[in-house]
Amino acid sequence: MKLSTFIKKVKRRLLAYSFKINYKQYSRKTIIFESFGGRQISDSPLAIYEEMQRVHPEYDLIWVINKDLVAQAEKKGYKYVVRNTFKWVQTIERAQVWVENARLPQWVRKPRYTKFVQTWHGTPLKKLGLDIVKVTMPGTTTERYHENFIREANRWDILISPNPYSTKIFRQAFGYQNEIVELGYPRNDKLANPTEKEIFRLKRKIGIPQDKKVIMYAPTYRDNQFYRKGKYLFELPFNLKDFQERFGKDTVLLLRMHYLISDMVDTSEFEGCVYDVSEYTDVSELYLVTDLLVTDYSSVFFDYAYLKRPIVFYPYDYKIYKDELRGFYLDYQKELPGEIAYDSTNLWKEIEDGLNKFNASDNPRFNAFYNRFCKANIGNSAKKIIKRFDEFDLS
Repeated sequence: MKLSTFIKKVKRRLLAYSFKINYKQYSRKTIIFESFGGRQISDSPLAIYEEMQRVHPEYDLIWVINKDLVAQAEKKGYKYVVRNTFKWVQTIERAQVWVENARLPQWVRKPRYTKFVQTWHGTPLKKLGLDIVKVTMPGTTTERYHENFIREANRWDILISPNPYSTKIFRQAFGYQNEIVELGYPRNDKLANPTEKEIFRLKRKIGIPQDKKVIMYAPTYRDNQFYRKGKYLFELPFNLKDFQERFGKDTVLLLRMHYLISDMVDTSEFEGCVYDVSEYTDVSELYLVTDLLVTDYSSVFFDYAYLKRPIVFYPYDYKIYKDELRGFYLDYQKELPGEIAYDSTNLWKEIEDGLNKFNASDNPRFNAFYNRFCKANIGNSAKKIIKRFDEFDLS
Protein backbone atom coordinates (compact mmCIF):
# COMPACT_ATOMS: atom_id res chain seq x y z
CA MET A 1 0.00 0.00 0.00
CA LYS A 2 1.30 3.49 -0.91
CA LEU A 3 2.15 5.76 1.99
CA SER A 4 -0.29 8.45 0.74
CA THR A 5 -3.12 5.88 0.61
CA PHE A 6 -2.29 4.67 4.11
CA ILE A 7 -2.29 8.25 5.47
CA LYS A 8 -5.69 8.93 3.85
CA LYS A 9 -7.16 5.80 5.44
CA VAL A 10 -5.83 6.71 8.86
CA LYS A 11 -7.18 10.26 8.55
CA ARG A 12 -10.60 8.99 7.51
CA ARG A 13 -10.75 6.67 10.52
CA LEU A 14 -9.83 9.54 12.82
CA LEU A 15 -12.49 11.74 11.20
CA ALA A 16 -15.09 8.97 11.56
CA TYR A 17 -14.12 8.54 15.21
CA SER A 18 -14.38 12.29 15.85
CA PHE A 19 -18.06 12.17 14.82
CA LYS A 20 -18.71 10.08 17.94
CA ILE A 21 -17.93 12.98 20.27
CA ASN A 22 -21.06 14.49 21.83
CA TYR A 23 -20.88 18.02 20.49
CA LYS A 24 -23.15 20.76 21.80
CA GLN A 25 -25.19 22.50 19.10
CA TYR A 26 -24.53 26.15 18.31
CA SER A 27 -26.56 28.69 20.31
CA ARG A 28 -26.92 30.80 17.13
CA LYS A 29 -29.06 29.23 14.41
CA THR A 30 -26.58 27.69 11.97
CA ILE A 31 -27.23 26.16 8.55
CA ILE A 32 -24.69 24.17 6.53
CA PHE A 33 -24.77 24.22 2.71
CA GLU A 34 -22.95 21.73 0.46
CA SER A 35 -23.14 21.10 -3.28
CA PHE A 36 -21.90 17.91 -4.97
CA GLY A 37 -19.73 16.83 -2.07
CA GLY A 38 -17.98 20.19 -1.70
CA ARG A 39 -16.92 20.34 -5.35
CA GLN A 40 -19.04 23.41 -6.14
CA ILE A 41 -20.88 26.36 -4.62
CA SER A 42 -23.93 25.93 -6.77
CA ASP A 43 -27.30 24.38 -7.56
CA SER A 44 -30.35 24.45 -5.28
CA PRO A 45 -28.25 24.84 -2.10
CA LEU A 46 -26.93 28.12 -3.55
CA ALA A 47 -30.44 29.33 -4.45
CA ILE A 48 -31.65 28.55 -0.91
CA TYR A 49 -28.53 30.17 0.59
CA GLU A 50 -29.10 33.41 -1.33
CA GLU A 51 -32.76 33.58 -0.31
CA MET A 52 -31.87 32.69 3.29
CA GLN A 53 -29.34 35.54 3.37
CA ARG A 54 -32.13 37.91 2.41
CA VAL A 55 -34.82 36.55 4.73
CA HIS A 56 -32.73 35.55 7.77
CA PRO A 57 -29.56 37.69 7.97
CA GLU A 58 -29.39 36.77 11.67
CA TYR A 59 -28.62 33.10 10.85
CA ASP A 60 -25.09 31.74 10.53
CA LEU A 61 -24.79 30.33 7.00
CA ILE A 62 -21.71 28.19 6.29
CA TRP A 63 -20.55 26.45 3.09
CA VAL A 64 -18.79 23.08 3.14
CA ILE A 65 -16.22 23.15 0.33
CA ASN A 66 -13.16 21.33 -0.95
CA LYS A 67 -9.83 23.06 -0.44
CA ASP A 68 -9.58 24.23 -4.07
CA LEU A 69 -12.70 26.41 -3.64
CA VAL A 70 -11.31 28.48 -0.76
CA ALA A 71 -10.29 31.41 -2.99
CA GLN A 72 -13.72 31.45 -4.64
CA ALA A 73 -15.54 31.39 -1.29
CA GLU A 74 -13.36 34.18 0.11
CA LYS A 75 -13.85 36.32 -3.00
CA LYS A 76 -17.63 35.98 -2.61
CA GLY A 77 -17.47 36.67 1.11
CA TYR A 78 -18.94 33.29 2.07
CA LYS A 79 -18.30 31.74 5.47
CA TYR A 80 -16.92 28.26 4.86
CA VAL A 81 -15.31 25.17 6.32
CA VAL A 82 -13.04 22.82 4.34
CA ARG A 83 -14.40 19.31 3.94
CA ASN A 84 -12.62 16.35 5.55
CA THR A 85 -10.97 18.42 8.29
CA PHE A 86 -11.55 18.18 12.02
CA LYS A 87 -13.00 21.68 11.98
CA TRP A 88 -15.52 20.45 9.39
CA VAL A 89 -16.63 17.64 11.69
CA GLN A 90 -17.10 19.99 14.61
CA THR A 91 -18.92 22.59 12.50
CA ILE A 92 -21.47 20.32 10.85
CA GLU A 93 -22.06 18.35 14.05
CA ARG A 94 -23.03 21.56 15.86
CA ALA A 95 -25.27 22.97 13.09
CA GLN A 96 -29.06 22.69 13.30
CA VAL A 97 -29.72 22.24 9.55
CA TRP A 98 -27.84 20.62 6.67
CA VAL A 99 -28.76 21.52 3.08
CA GLU A 100 -27.29 19.02 0.61
CA ASN A 101 -27.89 18.05 -3.02
CA ALA A 102 -26.10 14.68 -3.04
CA ARG A 103 -25.44 11.75 -0.73
CA LEU A 104 -23.01 11.91 2.17
CA PRO A 105 -20.52 9.20 3.21
CA GLN A 106 -21.98 6.61 5.56
CA TRP A 107 -19.47 7.46 8.28
CA VAL A 108 -20.75 11.04 8.57
CA ARG A 109 -23.01 10.98 11.64
CA LYS A 110 -26.16 13.09 11.78
CA PRO A 111 -26.88 14.47 15.28
CA ARG A 112 -30.37 13.94 16.73
CA TYR A 113 -31.08 17.71 16.77
CA THR A 114 -30.05 18.28 13.11
CA LYS A 115 -32.57 18.57 10.28
CA PHE A 116 -31.27 17.20 6.99
CA VAL A 117 -32.81 18.87 3.90
CA GLN A 118 -31.99 17.03 0.68
CA THR A 119 -32.59 19.09 -2.48
CA TRP A 120 -31.34 16.34 -4.84
CA HIS A 121 -30.02 17.46 -8.23
CA GLY A 122 -32.37 16.53 -11.05
CA THR A 123 -35.57 14.98 -12.36
CA PRO A 124 -34.72 11.33 -13.04
CA LEU A 125 -34.52 10.00 -16.57
CA LYS A 126 -32.04 7.21 -15.93
CA LYS A 127 -32.63 4.58 -13.24
CA LEU A 128 -31.59 5.48 -9.70
CA GLY A 129 -30.79 3.70 -6.46
CA LEU A 130 -32.77 0.50 -5.91
CA ASP A 131 -34.04 0.60 -9.50
CA ILE A 132 -30.54 -0.06 -10.88
CA VAL A 133 -30.64 -3.82 -11.39
CA LYS A 134 -26.88 -4.26 -11.85
CA VAL A 135 -24.47 -1.73 -10.34
CA THR A 136 -21.20 -1.39 -12.30
CA MET A 137 -19.68 1.46 -10.26
CA PRO A 138 -16.24 0.84 -8.73
CA GLY A 139 -15.77 -0.04 -5.07
CA THR A 140 -19.20 -1.55 -4.42
CA THR A 141 -21.61 -4.39 -5.24
CA THR A 142 -25.26 -4.14 -6.25
CA GLU A 143 -26.44 -5.37 -2.85
CA ARG A 144 -24.17 -3.05 -0.88
CA TYR A 145 -25.06 -0.09 -3.10
CA HIS A 146 -28.79 -0.67 -2.51
CA GLU A 147 -28.35 -1.06 1.24
CA ASN A 148 -26.27 2.11 1.50
CA PHE A 149 -28.78 4.07 -0.55
CA ILE A 150 -31.67 3.13 1.75
CA ARG A 151 -29.63 3.87 4.87
CA GLU A 152 -28.49 7.24 3.54
CA ALA A 153 -31.87 8.35 2.18
CA ASN A 154 -33.65 7.76 5.45
CA ARG A 155 -31.32 10.14 7.26
CA TRP A 156 -33.00 12.92 5.26
CA ASP A 157 -35.82 14.71 7.06
CA ILE A 158 -37.12 16.49 3.97
CA LEU A 159 -36.57 15.69 0.29
CA ILE A 160 -37.44 18.32 -2.33
CA SER A 161 -39.22 17.02 -5.44
CA PRO A 162 -39.87 18.98 -8.67
CA ASN A 163 -43.05 17.15 -9.73
CA PRO A 164 -45.37 14.16 -9.00
CA TYR A 165 -43.39 11.97 -11.43
CA SER A 166 -40.19 12.48 -9.41
CA THR A 167 -41.97 12.01 -6.08
CA LYS A 168 -43.10 8.54 -7.07
CA ILE A 169 -39.63 7.54 -8.31
CA PHE A 170 -37.86 8.93 -5.23
CA ARG A 171 -40.07 6.86 -2.94
CA GLN A 172 -39.32 3.61 -4.73
CA ALA A 173 -35.73 4.20 -5.90
CA PHE A 174 -34.45 5.56 -2.58
CA GLY A 175 -36.59 3.38 -0.31
CA TYR A 176 -37.44 6.74 1.26
CA GLN A 177 -39.96 6.88 4.13
CA ASN A 178 -39.77 10.50 5.32
CA GLU A 179 -41.29 13.78 4.13
CA ILE A 180 -41.27 14.89 0.50
CA VAL A 181 -42.15 18.49 -0.39
CA GLU A 182 -43.22 18.83 -4.02
CA LEU A 183 -42.41 22.44 -4.83
CA GLY A 184 -39.89 22.47 -7.69
CA TYR A 185 -36.12 22.93 -7.56
CA PRO A 186 -34.97 26.28 -6.12
CA ARG A 187 -32.17 26.39 -8.72
CA ASN A 188 -34.84 26.82 -11.43
CA ASP A 189 -36.55 29.85 -9.91
CA LYS A 190 -34.63 32.27 -12.12
CA LEU A 191 -35.79 30.46 -15.27
CA ALA A 192 -39.40 31.51 -14.71
CA ASN A 193 -39.34 35.01 -16.26
CA PRO A 194 -36.03 35.84 -17.99
CA THR A 195 -35.56 39.16 -19.81
CA GLU A 196 -33.43 40.15 -22.79
CA LYS A 197 -31.58 42.61 -20.57
CA GLU A 198 -30.68 39.83 -18.13
CA ILE A 199 -29.46 37.55 -20.92
CA PHE A 200 -27.31 40.39 -22.32
CA ARG A 201 -25.79 40.94 -18.86
CA LEU A 202 -25.09 37.23 -18.37
CA LYS A 203 -23.38 36.87 -21.75
CA ARG A 204 -21.08 39.72 -20.83
CA LYS A 205 -20.43 38.17 -17.40
CA ILE A 206 -19.57 34.75 -18.88
CA GLY A 207 -17.52 36.26 -21.70
CA ILE A 208 -19.63 35.14 -24.65
CA PRO A 209 -19.94 37.40 -27.74
CA GLN A 210 -23.33 39.12 -27.83
CA ASP A 211 -23.74 38.59 -31.59
CA LYS A 212 -23.31 34.80 -31.57
CA LYS A 213 -25.76 32.00 -30.95
CA VAL A 214 -24.98 29.63 -28.09
CA ILE A 215 -25.10 25.83 -27.99
CA MET A 216 -24.46 23.99 -24.74
CA TYR A 217 -23.39 20.34 -24.60
CA ALA A 218 -24.12 18.80 -21.20
CA PRO A 219 -23.55 15.02 -21.05
CA THR A 220 -23.56 12.68 -18.07
CA TYR A 221 -20.84 10.20 -17.08
CA ARG A 222 -20.86 6.44 -17.77
CA ASP A 223 -20.91 4.13 -14.73
CA ASN A 224 -18.56 1.63 -16.37
CA GLN A 225 -15.93 4.10 -17.63
CA PHE A 226 -13.59 4.75 -14.73
CA TYR A 227 -9.95 4.39 -13.79
CA ARG A 228 -10.47 4.22 -10.03
CA LYS A 229 -13.20 4.70 -7.45
CA GLY A 230 -14.78 8.14 -7.87
CA LYS A 231 -12.70 8.95 -10.99
CA TYR A 232 -14.46 8.57 -14.34
CA LEU A 233 -13.31 8.72 -17.94
CA PHE A 234 -15.00 10.58 -20.80
CA GLU A 235 -14.14 11.28 -24.42
CA LEU A 236 -16.11 13.77 -26.50
CA PRO A 237 -18.27 11.80 -28.97
CA PHE A 238 -17.84 14.40 -31.73
CA ASN A 239 -14.96 16.36 -33.23
CA LEU A 240 -14.53 19.94 -32.01
CA LYS A 241 -12.74 20.83 -35.25
CA ASP A 242 -15.80 19.72 -37.21
CA PHE A 243 -18.00 21.85 -34.98
CA GLN A 244 -15.76 24.87 -35.46
CA GLU A 245 -15.76 24.50 -39.25
CA ARG A 246 -19.55 24.07 -39.45
CA PHE A 247 -20.79 26.53 -36.86
CA GLY A 248 -17.85 28.56 -35.55
CA LYS A 249 -18.52 31.67 -37.64
CA ASP A 250 -21.69 32.70 -35.80
CA THR A 251 -22.05 30.15 -32.95
CA VAL A 252 -20.15 29.21 -29.79
CA LEU A 253 -20.20 25.92 -27.89
CA LEU A 254 -20.36 25.68 -24.11
CA LEU A 255 -19.19 22.40 -22.57
CA ARG A 256 -20.91 21.71 -19.25
CA MET A 257 -19.54 18.36 -18.11
CA HIS A 258 -20.93 16.32 -15.21
CA TYR A 259 -18.92 17.05 -12.05
CA LEU A 260 -17.46 13.53 -12.11
CA ILE A 261 -15.89 14.12 -15.57
CA SER A 262 -15.34 17.88 -15.44
CA ASP A 263 -11.58 17.68 -16.09
CA MET A 264 -11.70 15.33 -19.07
CA VAL A 265 -11.80 17.73 -22.07
CA ASP A 266 -9.08 20.06 -23.42
CA THR A 267 -10.48 23.11 -25.26
CA SER A 268 -7.25 25.13 -25.53
CA GLU A 269 -7.12 24.83 -29.36
CA PHE A 270 -10.57 26.34 -29.79
CA GLU A 271 -10.40 29.63 -27.91
CA GLY A 272 -13.26 31.96 -28.82
CA CYS A 273 -15.34 29.07 -30.18
CA VAL A 274 -15.50 26.43 -27.42
CA TYR A 275 -15.82 27.37 -23.73
CA ASP A 276 -15.44 24.89 -20.89
CA VAL A 277 -18.00 26.08 -18.32
CA SER A 278 -17.99 22.93 -16.19
CA GLU A 279 -16.86 24.88 -13.13
CA TYR A 280 -19.26 27.80 -13.65
CA THR A 281 -21.16 28.23 -10.40
CA ASP A 282 -24.75 28.69 -11.58
CA VAL A 283 -25.94 26.36 -14.34
CA SER A 284 -29.26 28.25 -14.55
CA GLU A 285 -27.35 31.27 -15.86
CA LEU A 286 -25.85 29.04 -18.54
CA TYR A 287 -29.33 27.85 -19.53
CA LEU A 288 -30.46 31.46 -19.88
CA VAL A 289 -27.75 32.33 -22.45
CA THR A 290 -28.13 29.05 -24.36
CA ASP A 291 -30.15 28.95 -27.60
CA LEU A 292 -30.00 25.16 -28.01
CA LEU A 293 -29.13 22.35 -25.59
CA VAL A 294 -27.43 19.10 -26.60
CA THR A 295 -27.42 16.29 -24.04
CA ASP A 296 -27.63 12.50 -23.75
CA TYR A 297 -29.06 10.97 -20.56
CA SER A 298 -28.40 13.86 -18.18
CA SER A 299 -31.41 15.29 -16.37
CA VAL A 300 -30.46 18.84 -17.44
CA PHE A 301 -33.11 18.86 -20.17
CA PHE A 302 -35.91 18.74 -17.57
CA ASP A 303 -34.67 22.10 -16.27
CA TYR A 304 -33.79 23.63 -19.63
CA ALA A 305 -37.31 22.85 -20.90
CA TYR A 306 -38.63 25.66 -18.67
CA LEU A 307 -37.27 28.07 -21.29
CA LYS A 308 -39.16 26.38 -24.18
CA ARG A 309 -36.07 26.37 -26.38
CA PRO A 310 -34.86 23.58 -28.73
CA ILE A 311 -33.20 20.45 -27.30
CA VAL A 312 -31.24 17.83 -29.27
CA PHE A 313 -30.50 14.42 -27.73
CA TYR A 314 -27.29 12.65 -28.70
CA PRO A 315 -27.34 9.08 -27.26
CA TYR A 316 -24.43 7.72 -29.30
CA ASP A 317 -24.25 4.61 -27.04
CA TYR A 318 -28.00 4.20 -26.56
CA LYS A 319 -28.25 0.39 -26.61
CA ILE A 320 -25.36 -0.14 -24.18
CA TYR A 321 -26.63 2.51 -21.78
CA LYS A 322 -30.23 1.29 -21.92
CA ASP A 323 -29.58 -2.45 -21.72
CA GLU A 324 -26.29 -2.78 -19.79
CA LEU A 325 -25.90 0.29 -17.56
CA ARG A 326 -28.88 2.22 -16.22
CA GLY A 327 -32.06 2.00 -18.28
CA PHE A 328 -34.74 4.70 -18.26
CA TYR A 329 -37.98 5.67 -16.55
CA LEU A 330 -39.35 7.37 -19.68
CA ASP A 331 -39.65 5.93 -23.17
CA TYR A 332 -36.50 7.56 -24.50
CA GLN A 333 -37.53 7.36 -28.13
CA LYS A 334 -41.11 8.62 -27.68
CA GLU A 335 -41.40 10.94 -24.66
CA LEU A 336 -38.42 13.29 -24.87
CA PRO A 337 -38.98 16.99 -25.69
CA GLY A 338 -36.66 17.16 -28.69
CA GLU A 339 -35.07 15.44 -31.67
CA ILE A 340 -32.70 12.47 -31.33
CA ALA A 341 -29.41 12.01 -33.21
CA TYR A 342 -27.52 8.72 -32.90
CA ASP A 343 -24.37 9.73 -34.82
CA SER A 344 -22.42 12.93 -35.44
CA THR A 345 -23.74 13.36 -39.00
CA ASN A 346 -27.32 13.54 -37.76
CA LEU A 347 -26.21 15.59 -34.76
CA TRP A 348 -24.96 18.41 -37.02
CA LYS A 349 -28.20 18.30 -39.00
CA GLU A 350 -30.42 18.48 -35.90
CA ILE A 351 -28.34 21.33 -34.49
CA GLU A 352 -28.69 23.23 -37.78
CA ASP A 353 -32.46 22.75 -37.78
CA GLY A 354 -32.74 23.62 -34.09
CA LEU A 355 -30.82 26.88 -34.44
CA ASN A 356 -33.45 28.08 -36.90
CA LYS A 357 -36.10 27.81 -34.17
CA PHE A 358 -36.12 29.78 -30.95
CA ASN A 359 -39.34 28.46 -29.48
CA ALA A 360 -39.99 24.73 -29.14
CA SER A 361 -43.58 25.10 -27.95
CA ASP A 362 -45.05 24.65 -31.45
CA ASN A 363 -44.25 20.94 -31.03
CA PRO A 364 -47.15 18.95 -29.41
CA ARG A 365 -44.70 16.45 -27.89
CA PHE A 366 -42.77 19.27 -26.26
CA ASN A 367 -45.96 20.83 -24.89
CA ALA A 368 -47.06 17.52 -23.36
CA PHE A 369 -43.65 17.21 -21.71
CA TYR A 370 -43.72 20.80 -20.44
CA ASN A 371 -47.18 20.43 -18.90
CA ARG A 372 -46.11 17.22 -17.14
CA PHE A 373 -42.74 18.31 -15.76
CA CYS A 374 -42.39 22.10 -15.73
CA LYS A 375 -45.73 23.83 -15.40
CA ALA A 376 -45.95 23.76 -11.59
CA ASN A 377 -42.78 25.77 -10.88
CA ILE A 378 -43.56 29.49 -10.99
CA GLY A 379 -40.28 30.79 -9.62
CA ASN A 380 -40.77 30.75 -5.85
CA SER A 381 -39.39 27.37 -4.72
CA ALA A 382 -36.63 28.85 -2.54
CA LYS A 383 -39.16 31.03 -0.71
CA LYS A 384 -41.39 28.00 -0.10
CA ILE A 385 -38.67 25.78 1.34
CA ILE A 386 -37.47 28.55 3.64
CA LYS A 387 -41.00 28.88 5.02
CA ARG A 388 -40.74 25.16 5.77
CA PHE A 389 -37.43 25.82 7.56
CA ASP A 390 -39.22 28.36 9.73
CA GLU A 391 -41.39 25.55 11.09
CA PHE A 392 -38.33 23.68 12.41
CA ASP A 393 -37.59 23.87 16.10
CA LEU A 394 -33.96 25.02 15.87
CA SER A 395 -33.53 25.80 19.55
